[in-house]
Amino acid sequence: MSRQSQDRGPRVNERIKIRQVRLIDHLGEQHGVVPTEKAMEMARAEGLDLVEVADREKPPVCKIMDYGKFKYEAKRRQRENSKKQHKVELKQVRIRPKTGEHDYQVKLKHSKRFLEAGCKVQVNVMFRGRERAHTEIARGHLKRMAAELEDLAKVEVHPKMEGFRMIMVMAPTQKALRINREAKARREAEKEARKEKRRQRGERQHDRATEEMSSADELEESGDDLDDTEAQRLDDSDEGESLEGEAKAETEAEAVAETEAVAETEAEDTPEAKPKAKKKAKTKKKTTKAKAKKKAKTKKKTTKAKS
Repeated sequence: MSRQSQDRGPRVNERIKIRQVRLIDHLGEQHGVVPTEKAMEMARAEGLDLVEVADREKPPVCKIMDYGKFKYEAKRRQRENSKKQHKVELKQVRIRPKTGEHDYQVKLKHSKRFLEAGCKVQVNVMFRGRERAHTEIARGHLKRMAAELEDLAKVEVHPKMEGFRMIMVMAPTQKALRINREAKARREAEKEARKEKRRQRGERQHDRATEEMSSADELEESGDDLDDTEAQRLDDSDEGESLEGEAKAETEAEAVAETEAVAETEAEDTPEAKPKAKKKAKTKKKTTKAKAKKKAKTKKKTTKAKS
């Protein structure tokens, strides 16, 4: 058995095996019957494809085009056409000859909803055993339903027996289809309103976030200015304290040195010891002053490092 040929779309470029074609260029101008090789060279020169658009003609008609763009536009048109087409669905409703009033009203409500949605409705009355002997009851149910849905449905298939069931098919009227279109338009409007509401909410949130960020930047800048002022004030106060500490340390060192010198002078009675004591007191005074200065400088550096 021969393998069935697969439909791969129109023949393109090297797949066109015929010797001559009727050529239409990418601008829509007709060039008449030309050799296939020449047509392919013209297509290559334009950077496009040679596509067979009418294979049943003799010779077949070929056009120079962008085949990828051609396929995309064909699929897009097919999708748009399928959206515009209304696919009629067949919904089924089942009842019994012994169905009560409440259950009948429920089935009637379902049938009405299906018809308003643009669907056909097939009503099935199911029989069991000897119930088939009372088909008039089932026929009465179906006629009653058709009469109550007269505004929304027209009977396409009148009640008839099929095995152990009696069927009736109803199709939606123009009124039902109009209700369906209005419901679709209302749903689309609500969807657009929700989308617009979400967009406005997003814009408000974005504006609020922008304001918060700008206020935070302003606070940060003002805080930096305050920090600089406070740091300058602390540096000035630390410098003043360090100078006062140095002066105080020097004064204390001088007082201590003088006290020690007086004490040593009073303690030494001999004339030979006096020059030696004076020299020692002078050296001690210088050492004490140097230590006090070093101590004050160290204290100043520590204070600056802490601030």
